[in-house]
Amino acid sequence: MGKFAEISCTRIFLFIFAFCYLPAFGQVLVTDGDTIRYQGEKIRLDGIDAPEINQQCKTKNKFWNCGDQAANALKNLIKNKSNKKLNCEGISIDKYGRQLSTCFFDDLNINKWMIENGWALAYRYYSKRYIESENKARQLKKGIWQGEFIYPWNWRKGKRLIAHQNSQKCQIKGNISSKGEKIYHTPEGMDYLNTKISEKKGERWFCSEPEALAKGWRKSRR
Repeated sequence: MGKFAEISCTRIFLFIFAFCYLPAFGQVLVTDGDTIRYQGEKIRLDGIDAPEINQQCKTKNKFWNCGDQAANALKNLIKNKSNKKLNCEGISIDKYGRQLSTCFFDDLNINKWMIENGWALAYRYYSKRYIESENKARQLKKGIWQGEFIYPWNWRKGKRLIAHQNSQKCQIKGNISSKGEKIYHTPEGMDYLNTKISEKKGERWFCSEPEALAKGWRKSRR
């Protein structure tokens, strides 16, 4: 009896161990709208950039946590596909040690889905794959496109929405490059925050893009 009891207890322990730990293997945990943890790996969804988890967006002068909403959209997608196997393609690693991947549930591209539903942006600096999907989401005013927001890469640099924008203040920066090229930067651009304006050099502010174009400036490609 003693030996049988010992074996039974061992089997019970192994069963409990398996029951407690096996479901966690393969579980998808969402960090934010573009980052997940899966099978012990931290995965950054390649080619997209979602609002940071505590980022605020604005719709009709009302602020809301679009970063949290983007993460929830990804969580709900994963929950609804819980009976499907997640496949992530890509082996490159970013500077933070995250695996850069395009992830799928069968034929559903998760990266693209986040863009199409307005919960992430095409990360143009690294990839141009999802620009068309972003344009469609913008036209349909999906997700963050229903109001105002700071592009995530600018938000990480410290740029924030303000409660009452002064409509009379011109926001577009007309910069002259070291080669003498006239380039204007909009607040959404990747180089906007780092661009300084020196009126002594002939640089200036514009109130609209048509005004900048009419004066001979071209739009920044970033």
